[in-house]
Amino acid sequence: MADTKRRTWSIAGLLAAATLSSGLLTTTANAAGGETSEAKAPPIVGGQPVKIAEHPWVVYLTDPQGNQFCGGTVAKANKIVTAAHCVSGEKPESVQVVAGREDKKTTEGTVAKVTGIWVHPGFQNANSGADVAVLTLDQALPQQPLALAGKEDGSLYEAGKMSSVLGWGATAEGGQASQTLQKAEVPLVSDQECLKAYPQYKSDAMICAGFPQGGVDSCQGDSGGPLVVDNKLVGIVSTGNGCARPNAPGIYTRVSAYHDDVQAQLGS
Repeated sequence: MADTKRRTWSIAGLLAAATLSSGLLTTTANAAGGETSEAKAPPIVGGQPVKIAEHPWVVYLTDPQGNQFCGGTVAKANKIVTAAHCVSGEKPESVQVVAGREDKKTTEGTVAKVTGIWVHPGFQNANSGADVAVLTLDQALPQQPLALAGKEDGSLYEAGKMSSVLGWGATAEGGQASQTLQKAEVPLVSDQECLKAYPQYKSDAMICAGFPQGGVDSCQGDSGGPLVVDNKLVGIVSTGNGCARPNAPGIYTRVSAYHDDVQAQLGS
């Protein structure tokens, strides 16, 4: 899966001149303190605006200047589940979590500092699996946590089941990042179909979602965000070949495969 793209904006890219390397979309802060995108593929392709009150557990990650680069999910009052590739190699002080903020232009909700970062010890890169991390916050959030899919939740992963992916980003190819929360509905894809698109796909670590014809997908900037089925976190936005391309579904970390590891971190 060497041609796949991680779905994140790197912190380094937010603090320095943006570069496009190995298909990774980076951004840079402009003079007005906003974000400018330097790649064509936008986040949450084909999504629709939704109210954060309906999905209170979805959060986004920022650098210390407030530039959003990834998403996450409240799994406990002071714990956030996200993608390992979003925070691997980062120090806690370089990451903040924004909860309860539907519109990034507002000051609603809570901005929490990160005091600890746990990256799954098996993580190497987004293409190899174990793309999961847990952030510990300096405070308890009021948002209701989202339950994690466990090993007993195999039915939630059945091919064809509709799932919801959420994040902040553009709604059209080449557009600017959306200021408001977006949601897209995509069907889960069978392991067999995902293997056709990605020969190195690992069914014990990943799950695919998307329409055969493309058109709706997560993308850069959505990394770490939730893939939800029946009010449970079944996946974490991880990687994929481009965004919303035909026969190239998005790849998500299979949460049930790492349930015990994550649960251990939630109790620490």
